[in-house]
Amino acid sequence: MNAPLNAVDSWLSAADHALRTLSNASVSSRPYPAVDVPPAPMDDDERRLSGALMRVNHVGEICAQALYHAQALTTHDPSLRAHFIDAAREEGDHLAWTRRRLDELADRPSLLTPLWYAGAFCIGLAAGRASDRTSLGFVVETERQVEQHLDGHLLRLPAQDAASRAVVAQMKTDEARHAEQAQHAGAKELPLPARLVMRAAAKFMTTVAHRV
Repeated sequence: MNAPLNAVDSWLSAADHALRTLSNASVSSRPYPAVDVPPAPMDDDERRLSGALMRVNHVGEICAQALYHAQALTTHDPSLRAHFIDAAREEGDHLAWTRRRLDELADRPSLLTPLWYAGAFCIGLAAGRASDRTSLGFVVETERQVEQHLDGHLLRLPAQDAASRAVVAQMKTDEARHAEQAQHAGAKELPLPARLVMRAAAKFMTTVAHRV
């Protein structure tokens, strides 16, 4: 039996978005935070460190696209679907900014980008199918962890790398707002075991993406 046309369209849209995300077709709707930041001299070690940290951030934004679009696909609430799509649009700015910064640093994205996207999409589907409140709770916990992760990057980035710092600082502000919005929309707090598993998965991702 064929799926309803709207469901087919939704899946086709999700597939199209995945292809555009993985093909580096994201375009920022907001100005690049480091557009007015003059280049600063960095030695090879400092440049490699900045590149590795921005690669990790780029992977995080790939995952954010997958998560939000999977959650938008599973909810039956039109207002919540719009919320997820709007958040994904802002995360799309982050995706474009981190890729631009990688280019400026003469570094590359993770070689495992398709796997990161696929894994995050499956997690987003699972969260969305659990319930809308659980899905929102997943957003809150994810964004809180990302905010802490970005705080760590602000401490680790070379002091003179003001451009990367500007990008990360704006991302941190946006992530905090996404968590707050999800909380106000009725998020359910996730149980401790789920939060610990999420932290372990994030640790694995950041460790591997730092190098590969």
